[in-house]
Amino acid sequence: MIMTTTEILKLAKAASPSLMAAGETKRNSAINNMADMIVRDTEMILCANSMDLTAAEGILSPSMMDRLRLTPGRIAGMADAMRQVAKLPDPLGQVIEKRTRPNGLEISKVTVPLGLVSIIYEARPNVTSDAAVLCVKSGNACVLRGGKEAYNSSSAIVRSMKKGLAEAGLDPDLIQLVEDTTRQSAYDIMTATGVVDALIPRGGAGLIRACVENAKVPCIQTGVGICHIYVDEHADLEMALEIADNAKTSRPSVCNAMECIIVNEKVAESFLPALKRRLRDDRIDEGKTPVELRLDEKARCIIDGVAASDTDFDTEFCDYILAVKVVSCIDDAIEHIRIHSTHHSESIITADVANAEKFMNAVDSAAVYWNASTRFTDGGEFGLGCEMGISTQKLHARGPMGLRELTSYKYLIRGNGQIRK
Repeated sequence: MIMTTTEILKLAKAASPSLMAAGETKRNSAINNMADMIVRDTEMILCANSMDLTAAEGILSPSMMDRLRLTPGRIAGMADAMRQVAKLPDPLGQVIEKRTRPNGLEISKVTVPLGLVSIIYEARPNVTSDAAVLCVKSGNACVLRGGKEAYNSSSAIVRSMKKGLAEAGLDPDLIQLVEDTTRQSAYDIMTATGVVDALIPRGGAGLIRACVENAKVPCIQTGVGICHIYVDEHADLEMALEIADNAKTSRPSVCNAMECIIVNEKVAESFLPALKRRLRDDRIDEGKTPVELRLDEKARCIIDGVAASDTDFDTEFCDYILAVKVVSCIDDAIEHIRIHSTHHSESIITADVANAEKFMNAVDSAAVYWNASTRFTDGGEFGLGCEMGISTQKLHARGPMGLRELTSYKYLIRGNGQIRK
């Protein structure tokens, strides 16, 4: 029997108090069971994933197909990430502040779950397990609304995780997957006031914009990643090449991949030909997908490539495409980032400490790097376990969203008969 989205939300909401009351040991046991179950059910999950891949053939780009594809290794990696979350400190019951008032009242500010968290995401089956495990660890029920391209995969993963919850003595209704993958179900979640305590969209610009514009429930804006790397005039150019290659080609479809490289004109004539060889010519020789370089006017005077359009510097390509900008100084680089960045991740490559500090202080993004790839903006790489997403807003959560970002707090006040005069 197919349940409506509203019925699924209410079912998870009704189950959430049982998880709030469960202790850390029980929650960790459930997480480890969930991890064991998805490994045990690998063949079933791969079979479901094969159905999704077949249906998406010729519709999704190669990079998006890679996001959708599961392998035994990727499933084992998902389970390992879940087990790592179980090992993290309990985010609940942490005393943030404590004070005793002159009248003897003892006031404590303590972390608590949000309640019911709903995640709307696209064709990434691993988000299903990441989101669920973070919610269980932080005491939240979760309702998952994945994209239609990954529905069979997500459904199989949820079935396995529900078995893990039940084996640990927790209510399997704490994790739900919305069965309706039309826009109506997303709207039902966005408008479920009094039921959904936090909505987290994880996907492309269109999805995030739709949630921000239509949500009547609290919404945490995540992850469109127009990420920049600035190669300073004092950069080690070999280091810059290594970092640029990693940031663009290791996984071009993810939100922390570089979409624009900015090069100081004092090193552009040396660096840009080397960049072209590394990202385009060498990759062609190696039988790999080459990176298409979209060049501003100054860059086109140095190397050949596609002329950048008016929109290229404002596009999250999620593909083997890179916008290239040449600037005269660090201030111009910072100004370009200010205008075009989505405030996700930016990096400066330089040996000059003063320029590095200037860049890191002036650039207003969730993660700002010095001599490192933007690909590190990730919950696991930050030591947070897997992540719920990368928040690019400033209220409540910013950057990789781990366990602490899935909690709120309440005040506990202990007295011995005080009354207010």
